[in-house]
Amino acid sequence: MRKACYPGSFDPISNGHLDIIERASRQFDEVHVLVSYNVNKKSTFTPDERVDMIKRACKNIKNVVVSKSSDLTVKYCKENGIQTMVRGLRNYMDYENEFSLYQFNRDIDPKIETLLLFPSTRTQFVSSSSIKELVAFNLDITPYVPKEIIDEVISRLKK
Repeated sequence: MRKACYPGSFDPISNGHLDIIERASRQFDEVHVLVSYNVNKKSTFTPDERVDMIKRACKNIKNVVVSKSSDLTVKYCKENGIQTMVRGLRNYMDYENEFSLYQFNRDIDPKIETLLLFPSTRTQFVSSSSIKELVAFNLDITPYVPKEIIDEVISRLKK
């Protein structure tokens, strides 16, 4: 069985994330969407809330497994027999970060490959940060957030 892991903070999950998940799900038998802890980010939603939102957004993608971890993604992959990490690459800033992350992950476990997927044109500039900003200015987020979680995202971010 070919398995992949798509890690991220997903705070909240966006249509850009969902696009990567859907595309990865066509390439692998099983895709683990992993809510990861990022020491450089302050989260709006708890890990359990993010797992729940991802499950609702991915309910029609049968080969997706949603998990959370506060450990290194490479360790999660190794423990779950996953040999491919999927990452989204939107722009040059993402490239710098992903390249460094790839090097560290490769040093930790050279058996785990990283596959970079470019976003679809319609989701190229979507980020969790931009979604939060749109809500702060009372603008429409429906093109950027899965419909299953829009009300929850707006409600939380307006507090």
